[in-house]
Parts: sequence; C-alpha cells; structure tokens
Amino acid sequence: MTRIETPDVPGPENFTDPAAAVARLEELYETATGFLCTRFADAMQNGAPDHRYRAFYPEIRLTTKTYAQVDSRLSFGHVAMPGTHSTTVTRPDLFRAYLQEQIRLLIRNHGQPVQIGVSDTPIPVHFAVAASSGITVPQEGAAGFTLRDVFDVPDLATTSDDIVNGTHVPAPGTGPLALFTAQRIDYSLARLAHYTATDPAHFQNFVLFTNYQFYVTEFEAFARRMLADPDSGYTEFVSTGNASITDPDGVLAVPAKLPQMPSYHLKRDDCSGITLVNIGVGPSNAKTATDHIAVLRPHAWLMVGHCAGLRNTQALGDFVLAHAYLREDRVLDDDLPVWVPIPPLAEVQVALESSVAEVTELQGYELKRIMRTGTVASVDNRNWELREMSGPVQRLSQSRAVGLDMESATIAANGYRFRVPYGTLLCVSDKPLHGELKLPGMASDFYNTQVARHLDIGIRAMEKLRQMPLERLHSRKLRSFDETAFL
Repeated sequence: MTRIETPDVPGPENFTDPAAAVARLEELYETATGFLCTRFADAMQNGAPDHRYRAFYPEIRLTTKTYAQVDSRLSFGHVAMPGTHSTTVTRPDLFRAYLQEQIRLLIRNHGQPVQIGVSDTPIPVHFAVAASSGITVPQEGAAGFTLRDVFDVPDLATTSDDIVNGTHVPAPGTGPLALFTAQRIDYSLARLAHYTATDPAHFQNFVLFTNYQFYVTEFEAFARRMLADPDSGYTEFVSTGNASITDPDGVLAVPAKLPQMPSYHLKRDDCSGITLVNIGVGPSNAKTATDHIAVLRPHAWLMVGHCAGLRNTQALGDFVLAHAYLREDRVLDDDLPVWVPIPPLAEVQVALESSVAEVTELQGYELKRIMRTGTVASVDNRNWELREMSGPVQRLSQSRAVGLDMESATIAANGYRFRVPYGTLLCVSDKPLHGELKLPGMASDFYNTQVARHLDIGIRAMEKLRQMPLERLHSRKLRSFDETAFL
C-alpha cells in the first residue's frame, strides 16, 4: 500500500464560543492548504515522490439527543431531529461572519457545543492552490507525472446538489448541517471567478441580475453618487477584473475582454451592499450564475430585466411584478420538477411594489396604470415569435401570463431550490403579439428613458430588504420537511 503523508493537525475539540470555533476552522484549513501548496510546489520542481500527499477539509459537527425547543417562526438555526449532524468547510476566512452566526444559533438553540476537527474528505490540490498567487495546476500530462497518483483531484461523484434537491440519503442517525459540501463550494468559487472575472470575496449579500449592459452604466453612476455621500454606508465599488475605486472620481480600469457574466459590486463593510450581475440572455446563463452565487448564501436576489408585454393594455416602459412563473425554460427540470410551485414571497413583493410607488409617485389604484402583477413566462427560445403561434399563444393565455422573458423563472426557481429569497420586476420593452417589436430606434429611446428608473427601483427594494431581520426575510416557505440548520 502506498504511504500517505498528511499534515499534523489538532484533534477534534468542542467549542461553545463561535469565534473560537471559526478560528480553529481557519487554523485547520490553512494548515491543510499550506501543506498541499508546499508539497505541490516541491513535486513540480523536483519530480513526483514515492508516496501520496493528502490533507482534509475541516468539519463542524453537532451531536444532540433531544429536539430543539425553539421559536416556531424560525426557519433555520436548528437541526430537525436528534442525531449527529455535520458539514465540511472551505475558505473559512471568506465565510467567517456567516459561520460564526450559524454556529452561534446552533449552540444557543441546542445548548450543546459544536465539535471542530478534520473530516474524512480530502482537499483536491486544484482547490488548495487556488488562492495562492504564482501556483497553478498544469494540464494533464504537463507535470511530468500523473497528478492523481500523488494528490487528490476534484471528484464530481461527491460534488453534487443532492442536499438542496432533497435527494440526499444520509446514514441513519446522521444528517447534513449545510446545503453545500466544501468541495461543492470550492467548485462554485472557481466557476464564479471564471465566469464573472471578479474574486468571490467581492460579492455582496444582495444581488441584482439583469440581461442588458445598459444597467451596468447606470449602476456605476449610482455607485459613484453613493461614494460621494459619506452617510450612504457604501465604501467601495469593484468592477469586472477586480478594478476598485473608493473615490467617486476614481478611474476604473477596463478589461480588454469582458467575461461571460460581468459583475459589479457596491460594497459595505458588512457585505450588505449590492452586487449587479449582467447574465446576458437565456436560461442557461441564469442557471449558471445562480448555481454558483448560491454557495455564498446571499440574503436575496432579484431579476430586473426586460420582457415582452403580452397584454394589449400594457405600454412600453410599464412594469411587471411577477407573482407566479410559467416555466418553459427547461434548464432546471431535472433538479426541480415543473409541478413544484414557485410561491411569491410577501416580503420581497412588498419591497418591490412599494419601491415602484416611491419612484413613480403613484399610489394604490393609480399604480395599476404602469404596473401589472401576474404570471411571467420564461422560455428557452429567443425567437419564439417565429414559431406557429396558436400553441404558444394559447398556453400563454391559459396561464394568464402578462410578461415573457428567458431568465426570470430560472432565477426564481433556483432561488426556491437554494433557499435564497427571490423576486422579479421586469420592464416591458416590446409587445410582439401586438405588432410592437424591439427595433433599434424604439429600443434606444426606451433604454434612455427607462433603465435608470428601473434600476433605482431594484436598488430601493434591496435596501428595504436589507433593513429586515434575517429571521423574517428567510421565509419558511423555502424550507423543506427535514431541513439543514444553516441558511
């Protein structure tokens, strides 16, 4: 049997202080990744050793023999039943505040310490060196030896969404503490850096998705106004490529090539700022972005994009507040069957509607002049208008849809799946069923007049949600029968 060299680490220890528990997680993680980075650099310089190197993710473990006696209104912070519950952890430095809060709630609600130690899940060398500048894992065959003979590599068999999808079957008397394993998180952190060209550390807890670059210009202008206001609470604006300014007149470096989904971050010191992601067009991009941002455990995400108005009484520039979704995007059918309802979340709906009222200065019945609340249909065919129309139009009419796009249902459905509060406010940019197509001149006039107002509404809604207690924002509607303790 091949000898395996591992780092020396402390044994499992119980903690009742959340800060101390997370400090131990950081110690274990830094020891493990430092060990792998050092051994990897040595192997690349001097060749493969005659044995393997291996280090393990740290782990949080809670063992309880009783059911938690907690406020029935709470949707998180406690395990569903007695037993041993655990989760592996990666990047505890990035998730420090999140982990401290989740551990604090566990200790408070169960009256039990948490145990911090190493897990039996190896850290893939690709993820261990990801945060180390100057170290990269070469492609297969370029290292002079077979990488997987010496180091552990990513294992997709253990990197899945079984927990969030409700298909995970734990051993009797055990259960997961969190929705994502460490390796699943590492996978998404790497994908986020690739697709958005910004470090995941810049992402804020409130995320706006859009499908047009026009919103980016307005978001940057808003960010500069906030940086000029010392009372705004916003401290930094980070653009694609990790370009950063803290001064409203600062110059942002423009990357030579934009990534697939550029992201922009108006930051606050406690990560309660706003991130804007331009996901482009289509449900595939919408799923990709939300699949990976979900591991950061944001407190809400909203879609603020454009849609086709489906009613003759709608006008270009009107708003559509989604309270239901016709899911014909198809990208999530294997993870979340189409028969699963995606409910509206009252807190998000109220925040969006009140923000529309504030910006438009219309109230009550008058607000109906420029906003429809109803079903949004999301499709996977951008040129759906070119198909034989009797079938699609009949389905749209039967569903009572008022707007159609390609992303909103995907973002809402993945919010439901990942337990991230979600919402949709769209702006009517064309009416294809009534002869008003999105043509260059019409589109330019529309964008010039409506984008700033629409984005202002989305930002106001996020700021309202930020003021809510997490216990209220994270609705019980998003939690299943046998739920994890961590958000």
